[in-house]
Amino acid sequence: MVLPVTAGSSSQRRWRTFRQWIQVGGVALLFVTVFANIWFLMDTATQLREHQQQHHAPRRKDPMASAGEPHHQPPPPVALPPESLAISVVSSHSRFAVTVNDKPVVQAVGGDQDRGMHVAVLHPITGRLMAHQVFDTYMDKTFDTMILFLNSVTPGRIVCMAIKDEGTFKLKPPARAVMRAMGSKAADSLAWRDMWAMVATKHGDVHGEQHRRSLSLDQWGDPVELSVSIKPALSSASVCNWAQTPESKRRQEFCDKYEGYFSLCHCTDPSPLLLHSQPLINNRIIDTPVAVIASNRPKYLFRMLRTLLSTSGADPTMTTVFIDGDHEEPTDVARLLGVRAVKHTPVGEKNARISQHYKASMVGIFSLFPSAEFAIIIEEDLDVAPDFFSYFSQTVQLLRSDSSLYCISAWNDQGYEHTAEDNTMLYRVETMPGLGWLLKRSLFKAQLELTWPSPDKLWDWDMWMRTPAVRKGRECVIPDVSRTYHFGSTGLNMNPYFQDTYFVKHKVNTQPDVQLAHVERLNHDGYEELLELLIKAGKLLDHKKLPCNDDFVPDVKGKINIMLIRMKTETDFETWLQVAKCFKIWDLDARGYHKGLWRMWYKSSQLLVIGLPYSPYAKFLPHTTPSPIYLPKQTTVQPTTTAKPA
Repeated sequence: MVLPVTAGSSSQRRWRTFRQWIQVGGVALLFVTVFANIWFLMDTATQLREHQQQHHAPRRKDPMASAGEPHHQPPPPVALPPESLAISVVSSHSRFAVTVNDKPVVQAVGGDQDRGMHVAVLHPITGRLMAHQVFDTYMDKTFDTMILFLNSVTPGRIVCMAIKDEGTFKLKPPARAVMRAMGSKAADSLAWRDMWAMVATKHGDVHGEQHRRSLSLDQWGDPVELSVSIKPALSSASVCNWAQTPESKRRQEFCDKYEGYFSLCHCTDPSPLLLHSQPLINNRIIDTPVAVIASNRPKYLFRMLRTLLSTSGADPTMTTVFIDGDHEEPTDVARLLGVRAVKHTPVGEKNARISQHYKASMVGIFSLFPSAEFAIIIEEDLDVAPDFFSYFSQTVQLLRSDSSLYCISAWNDQGYEHTAEDNTMLYRVETMPGLGWLLKRSLFKAQLELTWPSPDKLWDWDMWMRTPAVRKGRECVIPDVSRTYHFGSTGLNMNPYFQDTYFVKHKVNTQPDVQLAHVERLNHDGYEELLELLIKAGKLLDHKKLPCNDDFVPDVKGKINIMLIRMKTETDFETWLQVAKCFKIWDLDARGYHKGLWRMWYKSSQLLVIGLPYSPYAKFLPHTTPSPIYLPKQTTVQPTTTAKPA
């Protein structure tokens, strides 16, 4: 039976359907709400964990970011200082070492290069190494430097002192007095080959000291291993209330990391960081960059940059320090003084490594300054004269116009206190001196860069520069009185004895604004004419006397004296090297000559030494001349009187 459809039943069905849809929608909305809340809670927890990681864990550096670009990231957390500093210091015949909380801080092992008194300065809170110096006790005046260094250490720093090998040979009373002032009780009793170590806070407590005596002259004392424990503490004397300026901020950051920079970190009268130089008048090298060749000798670099940047004509924006290796302290020194620092990854070993660093620095300076026609190359262990830039400004035109020249150098190998006198005088020499010199881009790019010794060759780069294949008959211009002074006493090819013997008494110009004389005569033809005039105006010395005798050169000023020595060939320097020993000048190899002729001053008169028969200047001598002096290499020449000291 079919039931009839009525209006009421249809309405009820529609209402029932509507309610069903409402129920389904409500359930769906409930599910969406629950899911949304779960997602929100999970996302919040994730963000919280990320936030905590950002603030409590070190952030990874973007590997694609430049080392010089600023990173807008939260700073890493500051490491908490250790509760105590367990410091161990070793003093023995062959080893010096300092460890802090079982971590090596500094050590010197084997050989005698690092013999003497070692001083390591540690930060009193972290125990981090702030400075390490070694003072060779065999050298004169070494302990004067040690006294200055110890006096410069900021009060409150931890000072570790110890002997390696031998530390008392020339330990003078003033040095022992400073050690006593540091708190040492053994300072006055230290003797030959004793072993000794001490740890003390500057102007504070002595934390430990040990002394082991040598029982005989041919034995060393037993090794010392001194161990102490110090509670970290910062002395109020080590905190300076400098004015809040960008300069002071740089100074504070630097002085919190390093020690041994003397007045730089002085609280009441610190040395200035902003070094102002006067502009050069008629500056012909204003666009010439300066490449400073550096290694890991930061205190040398600091001294060198301070003199360089204070010299008239200096421009920090044109100065770049090239550092051989990833060394932090010399980099900080350069940035402290406002100059660019570039690190070079070492290539090769020993002399080859130095050679490759020079090449990389030359490539670098010409790349940084692509329009520069010249570059000045100078080492980190040189002081410069007040007219350093003026000297190059006055001579640069010679290198630009004379193809018979391949460098202008600020250094005279034979320019000692008793053999150099006229700061206006210039010479031409065949041996490239280096030690502050002007390099032409075209020479480097067209020849030197292409033929530079490879890393497997243990060659000295400057000796290579003097070889005939490189020189090609060209010469260098040098001053009579040097415009640089070599003060470095440590390095691969340098030690205090070598420095004291060959460099300490080198003469350097101290006058500003020196006007060089007869620069135009330093071209090829002009110099030959000048030498002809000098030789014809000169007077031959008495060749019956020995060159080592004090009366060989008369005590008469203002003359031109001529000495003849035997020189058969271009490379026959046998007699010259013996003469150089007599005159107490550079005698390890022949340098500073021009066609078999050497020029210098001796007893305030010009001295020309001419090698015969090789030198072409024999034609300007009188027809009757004495036989050239011949001094065999084996001969030990004894002076009849005390020779004039160099």
